[in-house]
Amino acid sequence: MSQIEELQTRITAAMERIGAGVDALGERAAAVAEADPAVQAQLDEERVANAQLQERLSRIKSRHEEQLEQMNKDLAAQAEAMARLDMDLQRLRQANDKLRESNAALRQANEEGVGDAGLINKAMLAELDALRAAQATDSAEVSAVLSRLDVLLAAAQAPAAEEEEA
Repeated sequence: MSQIEELQTRITAAMERIGAGVDALGERAAAVAEADPAVQAQLDEERVANAQLQERLSRIKSRHEEQLEQMNKDLAAQAEAMARLDMDLQRLRQANDKLRESNAALRQANEEGVGDAGLINKAMLAELDALRAAQATDSAEVSAVLSRLDVLLAAAQAPAAEEEEA
């Protein structure tokens, strides 16, 4: 984005220099135009062209600012989706750790020939937590992918809209 901003700044500066040059030429041409009406007509045409270029530049600037604002919103949405995904992944890891511990305790109890209903319940609860965490992680991944796709679709539609305007 900094390259775009730099190019926009350079274009704006160039347009200002052109405008200043046209104004300076306009002043000199005004003196000549008094003597020659054809020069006055050309000067008027150049002023109209300059005004059109200024209007076009202001439209481009406003469109660019809208695009930057939209990109910032999209980046914020992506950051939020990634934060949710990270949180869900941490929860999934913790649930899987509990599940492994519970399964290890259950295996040990079975090896000793002591079936413990409490261990079985604990293992089932750990497995349910792991499944819920996995489901939340999947949902967060889908949200992250969708937010990225929204950005890509908006970027793909922007050139088409610009072509229609032109």
